Amino acid sequence: MRIDCIEMHHLVLPYVSPFETSFGRETKREFIVLSITSDGVTGWGECVAGSGPWYSYETVGTAWNVLEKHLIPSVLFEKIDKVEDIVKRFDRVRGHPMARACVENALWDLFGRSKGLSLAEMLSAKRDSVSVGVSVGIEKNIGLLLAKIEQHIDEGYGRVKLKIKPGWDVDVVKAVREKWPDLALQVDANSAYSLADTNIFLDLDQFDLLLIEQPLHHDDIVNHAELQKQLITPVCLDESIHSVEHARWALGINACRIINIKVGRVGGITAASQIHDLCAERGIPVWCGGMLESNIGRAVNVALAALPNFKLPGDISASDRYYHQDIALPNFVLNSDSTLDVPNDIGMGVVVDQERLAHARISSKLFS
Repeated sequence: MRIDCIEMHHLVLPYVSPFETSFGRETKREFIVLSITSDGVTGWGECVAGSGPWYSYETVGTAWNVLEKHLIPSVLFEKIDKVEDIVKRFDRVRGHPMARACVENALWDLFGRSKGLSLAEMLSAKRDSVSVGVSVGIEKNIGLLLAKIEQHIDEGYGRVKLKIKPGWDVDVVKAVREKWPDLALQVDANSAYSLADTNIFLDLDQFDLLLIEQPLHHDDIVNHAELQKQLITPVCLDESIHSVEHARWALGINACRIINIKVGRVGGITAASQIHDLCAERGIPVWCGGMLESNIGRAVNVALAALPNFKLPGDISASDRYYHQDIALPNFVLNSDSTLDVPNDIGMGVVVDQERLAHARISSKLFS
């Protein structure tokens, strides 16, 4: 197919509730969505880069620039027979996985709609639903945190992830574990610690956690291997895994026992699927991380999480957990068994609401 036009939209959506991690507290999400059209059929992709370089060096500003100056010109008016064509074309672009994923994922949606296939079908994913959990941010005090967790348990979530940082860790986890002894529980440090804090993680070992996510430096693999040797609890790598190669290196030195796969962080659906396959071969379970996506990105996450080696619940909560009014429909609704249904409509399985898109839009740019 020949790509006829591409349009970028710069959006802002307010969160239902503020969300705080070791990076800071946020009340809204600034992001980019992109549409690619061929022969009257349009596919959509979402860029998960944030407003500032906190989780990643990529931001809305850097992604917009790379998309406008480099990625979109390499796609527009070109004939593309399969998604792998664009993945190879983007090999010459160093870094900027979130921007690359935005284009690639839109092409997956476009190809699915053109061929009458769902994303799950294209990925050969067999599950009808996927297990999910909820990520709970840092609160002003433990009482507020416990109330928030209780609310999510009442909503039907069977797994809870706690954000931790220095000074908000062992006592917090202890309080949660004492209140819910059997709760599936894990923690996420977002790179806030160093090996000097090993005693903190040895203390966390007593609480029967599913995993400790990215405790050390965001680019580190070696020190995580040293930490994992000392712990019973599995270390899970997130920010350190930027590509299939990073996953291979981490597994090669036993830096972790679990990997969190985020489509935007690793550069798109193709790389995410390859990391899934690599980990399956090595007997390492994976799970799907979330980046507070709209339903565009959430649909991709749910389809990906339907692959067989996604063994742990993903951070893919129901749509109403994030935004009052999403830009794509239908919303994802939590089932009674803490799962979300995998979309079976063509493409990614959701449709962008143009009126809601316009309401959230700051600016846009058309390439045609």
